[in-house]
Amino acid sequence: MEESLGQKWKQPEFALASVSDLSLAPSSSASPGIARFNSDGLQIHHQSHQIPFNVDPRTVQLFKVSPVLSVCLVEGSDVGKKTLYSRGVTIQFRNDEESAAFHCVVQQWKKEVNAQGNGRNGTITTSKSKFDDKIESSSSKMYFHYYGQLLHQQNMLQDYVRTGTYHAAVLENRTDFIGRVVVDVGAGSGILSLFAAQAGAKHVYAVEASEMAEYARKLIAGNPTLAQRITVIKGKVEDVELPEKADILISEPMGTLLVNERMLESYVIARDRFLVPAGKMFPAVGRIHMAPFTDEYLFIEIANKALFWQQQNYYGVDLTPLHGTAFQGYFSQPVVDAFDPRLLIAPSMFHVIDFTKIKEEELYEIDIPLRFIASVGTRVHGLACWFDVLFDGSTVQRWLTTAPGSPTTHWYQLRCVLSQPIYVMAGQEITGRLHLIAHNAQSYTIYLTLSAKMWGPGAEQGGILQTSSCKLDLKEPYYRMSQPQAYALAQDQQSQPLIQTQDIHIQSQDLDEPEIVQQPSLNSCAQIDSLMRNV
Repeated sequence: MEESLGQKWKQPEFALASVSDLSLAPSSSASPGIARFNSDGLQIHHQSHQIPFNVDPRTVQLFKVSPVLSVCLVEGSDVGKKTLYSRGVTIQFRNDEESAAFHCVVQQWKKEVNAQGNGRNGTITTSKSKFDDKIESSSSKMYFHYYGQLLHQQNMLQDYVRTGTYHAAVLENRTDFIGRVVVDVGAGSGILSLFAAQAGAKHVYAVEASEMAEYARKLIAGNPTLAQRITVIKGKVEDVELPEKADILISEPMGTLLVNERMLESYVIARDRFLVPAGKMFPAVGRIHMAPFTDEYLFIEIANKALFWQQQNYYGVDLTPLHGTAFQGYFSQPVVDAFDPRLLIAPSMFHVIDFTKIKEEELYEIDIPLRFIASVGTRVHGLACWFDVLFDGSTVQRWLTTAPGSPTTHWYQLRCVLSQPIYVMAGQEITGRLHLIAHNAQSYTIYLTLSAKMWGPGAEQGGILQTSSCKLDLKEPYYRMSQPQAYALAQDQQSQPLIQTQDIHIQSQDLDEPEIVQQPSLNSCAQIDSLMRNV
């Protein structure tokens, strides 16, 4: 496909300590500036000039005068054996590392032009970015717009469980960072880059594709004792070029249910592109935890939303033809909120994703078989999910958890609610499957099936007693986000041993066994059951 030249390099930017026009007196023209790669080529902006210095890759010559000082010349015409230059600037970088990074990008840029040749209207023939191949443009545009706003960064920074755990994981493992090169994948505000510099990193490359890169530069520059060891590069990790390999990758790539937004794939791509063999990843491992739950209140709340569509005379219009569609639509939304762990009716199990080993393609489809033993007789309304990640430092191993009952994070927990609950008895086996399929809106379609197997005499003969399935879109959750409600405790609750998936080699944190809730009987339950039979 044809693609503009600037798109190949995804507009990385470099802050310049000073820019001087060679055609003017140095004292009158020197000022700070920015070197920016865009669709027209390279633009070097003077802070005091409105008109940028535009550079075409076919005619630019870059000469390194000192570790931080370079001269950029644009070829004009040939006279005999001499080459004349039409214009030139001197550019001074803030440090050696940023100078090396800039020269690396220019060399790759020129190399691509020479290799591919020029197409019509200043374009080159090349393949699309891997990110652009997977993700529809409208989704990525909204995604980067969202994370380019300070208010959303503040929301994450004020998640003190998240931010505090990252800070502790980095500072408690200084031996991993001292004298090492670090790449911050999706740097956002740059807070993790600053933590890495605090821990003694030799240099940190903060890669950020959204407009937040500008704010990160400003924040980092405001911390001058750390800023000399941090370079902000605006671009996607799939496309940017770095002047050296990294000893450590640090990132916060987790979304709802761990995998939402599909940033884990970018984290893995960064591993394959930038990390040295045996390099470290912070975090290194993620786990998706799952357990069946009962919550009559939540079920009725969702079902009641569709009652609007049962009106037969809404301004003279019968709405009932859309009731069934609306009913299923509300149940296709995963519920994001914080819930009481006593709503869980069986010990949880978990599925491990090892960021240091998993292939990018393995994240396109995640298939998790489910098996639980019910601890109480009740109606099962669906599957509750949460995640945790491990910072596997050389000195301290630290977990960041989003489990119910733990301090609430901005991720909360997630619940997939069945439109047709199933009934179980204490000791009855619950089986099923959680199947996640990635889509190009940077999220996943969720397919959930839960079944109650035969229980009691004759159960050894096998067979399924009840089955219920649902399809949900992780991209469109119901953000309920209520705090856990107080429930009355059930009598004679018995603890069951924790169920674990096979082939787990990492010890999990010890979690308290959930107390099972006996929720009050509701008169409306029968009405809801009747309602569902008519859907």
